[in-house]
This record gives sequence, structure tokens and C-alpha cells, in this order.
Amino acid sequence: MHALDIIIKKRNGGTLSPEEIEYFIGGYVKGEIEEYQMSALLMAIYFNGMTDVETYNLTKTMLYSGDTINLDAIKGVKVDKHSTGGVGDKTTLVLGPILASLGIKFAKMSGRGLGHTGGTLDKLESIPGFNVNLDMDTFIDQVNDINISVIGQTSSLVPADKKLYSLRDVTGTVESIPLIASSIMSKKLAVSTDVISLDVKVGSGAFMKNLDTARKLAKLMVSIGKQFGRTVSATLTNMDEPLGCAIGNSLEVIEAINTLNGKGPKDFTELCLAFAGEILVGAKLAKTDEEGQKMALDAINSGRALSKLKELVRAQGGDVSYIDDPSKFALGKNVIEVKAETNGYVTHMDALGLGVASSHLGAGREKITDDVDHSTGIVVKKKVGDKISKGDTLAVIYSNFSDNESVIGEVKNSFVIGDEKVDSTLIYDLIR
Repeated sequence: MHALDIIIKKRNGGTLSPEEIEYFIGGYVKGEIEEYQMSALLMAIYFNGMTDVETYNLTKTMLYSGDTINLDAIKGVKVDKHSTGGVGDKTTLVLGPILASLGIKFAKMSGRGLGHTGGTLDKLESIPGFNVNLDMDTFIDQVNDINISVIGQTSSLVPADKKLYSLRDVTGTVESIPLIASSIMSKKLAVSTDVISLDVKVGSGAFMKNLDTARKLAKLMVSIGKQFGRTVSATLTNMDEPLGCAIGNSLEVIEAINTLNGKGPKDFTELCLAFAGEILVGAKLAKTDEEGQKMALDAINSGRALSKLKELVRAQGGDVSYIDDPSKFALGKNVIEVKAETNGYVTHMDALGLGVASSHLGAGREKITDDVDHSTGIVVKKKVGDKISKGDTLAVIYSNFSDNESVIGEVKNSFVIGDEKVDSTLIYDLIR
């Protein structure tokens, strides 16, 4: 078997066998196949695509390229939730405690933010003392004890994806549905959770810009997961505007705490309840999504979900007093209100623009090794459909920089104000 023959076969639109995929990916991980050859194959896949069978085999090969994590020692239904990345997406901080308070084992391995999208680990580390670097035995013991733990991904999981992802990023082959699906699902399947819920973001602030391609990706990932015997669902959600109002690490933790106190933004609360209902059905703890949503709402209204967040923070070394009193979080010393310059309605928001602006404040990173400033970010005060009068506050910037003119401009340009009211759709579709 030769690398060149496989490249030419895919370049010419052929279908790769499981053996050919395993030979090529395995050889690349071991350093036996050169980066320029892998780049050529990625480009051939980008232009010619892969069949569903090829994508399954690619996922399987990547999945077993390194260690896998067996969670059988955790008793109960184990759940994982994954978002394809967005702006203001702090769902894990609310959904995890809700599910854990209802008896679900929420065993979550998360990543850090990169570019305009925030990472769950960075948000949790806004809480002083919170430790995301637990060893596997401690992680398993904690989930058995309090039903929830959120830690960083181990470096030994799916090394093929780490190598391929960095290469795709510099070869213009990121936007390929088979490559995206195999990347996400290989990581999710490497950990033996029973139920996987996928949040496929669609819109300007998301990886997938239109509904058709997002739906294809969602269906493919659900199909792959089912072939591995997992219960998988995918929800297509709107990322043309930020989720909730807060963008930035401490700000998003504060919003999550407010949501668990029953005082969260309407759209964010609705999405958390929708995911909870969907997962509770998948875990066979509710018969319908609506029943599951009612269970989740009761967990919030009774205070049980907030108590579970406190248990999580305490168990991982965090200062629980910040959950009791969110005003303790340090925020950017320069607070700037961005005002509307005309009357009308918010007809469109550029979630990407707002995410980039927040990143420029220090809330995000360009390289995974960059530090983040947990205290900075943006809180939007108006969303799509809201009526605006000249002088109204559109957003509030929290910055530690003295010169913020460029960020102010980025935030202003992220709001489009028109004459007619428009409605915004939060959830487009649910695929099971």
C-alpha cells in the first residue's frame, strides 16, 4: 500500500477502503507519512467529500489512534454535551448542574476557548481556586459522589485529531463536513458516555454559516454515534446573535448563576431547558421533551440546580462564596456604554463581530497558549427584535485598556437597526 496511490484515488473521486484510511492516518500519526502528503489527502477530501461509510471509518481510525476512557466505574446514565462553538455559550454551566440535580451523571471533558469562541474551562477558572486538572480516578469518584465533574481533555485522547486539526487549520481544509464530523465524534466517542447531545450552531458567529450544511453535519454525526451504539441527538441552534447577553469569562459565569437563580435571559434559559428535556428523554428519565423541560424548570425553581453548582465548585477547589455573591467577581475597570445613534428596531446582530471584539479586550485568545483576562468582555443590552430609541444603551464594554475606540467601533458595527421589527428563531431543528 502506498500513500501516493491513496492520494490519487481520492483526488479522482474514488472511495477509500477501511484499510487505506487506517494505513494513511496511522502512518501520519506515527510520522511515517509526511505532512505534505496528508495535506494533499485533506485537500482531495475537501473537494471530493467522503461517503458516510468512509466518514465512519475515518472516525473509527481516529478514535482508536490513542487512549480511550472507560467510565463503566461510574454508576448510572452518563451524559456528555458538545457545542460546535459560539459566542456567549455558557450552557454547560447551567445544564450540567440541572441534570446532575436530577440524577444524571454529567461527566464532562471540555476545552479552552480559541478565537472568537469561549471555552468552558476558561469560564470555570474565573472562579478563584477552581481546578480543571483532576486525574481520572478523582474525576470518576467525584461524578459517582455528586453526579458532576468538568475537567480538561487529556492529551492522550485522539492524537490523530490533534495532528489533523492543526494541519487543516493551515491548509484551508477546515470547512469539510466529513472532516468536521470525524473530528468531533472521534473525541466524543473516545469517552464511554451513554448519551451524547450535540449543539450544532448555525449563523454568523458559528462554524456552520447556513442551515443546509449544518443539518447535513448534524445528521452525519448522529448516524456515526448510533453506529457506535450511543444515544445521540443534535439540535440546530441560532448563532446569528450571542446566546444570552454576556460575552466573556466572569460575565458569563455571573449570567449562568443568575439563570440558575431563575433570573437568566429568556433565550439562554429556553435553550438550557430544551437541552435538558432532550437529554432526559435520551436517558429514559422522561417520556417527552416537555416532561423533561418541566423537570429541569423545577430543578431551577427549587434551588436544587444552584446547590449542585455549588457542590461542583466546592469539590474542585473553587470559592463557593462567588456563587452566593456574584458581585465578588472582578470586572474590567473601564466600563463603557455603547449608545444607539438612531431610532428603530434591532434587525440583525453580528455574533462573530461581538465575539471578536470581546477577544480583543483579552477575553479570548488567538493561540491556545495565550492567557485570557477573565474580567473583560461585553454585555449586550438589546437583542434582535428589540425596539430602540436614540441614546439607548446597546451594549456595555468591560475593559482594562485605556484606548477602547476600536472595540467600541466593532461593537457598534455589530448592531443593525432598521425600521421594521423582525423575529429571531432560537432552535431550528432537533435530529435524533
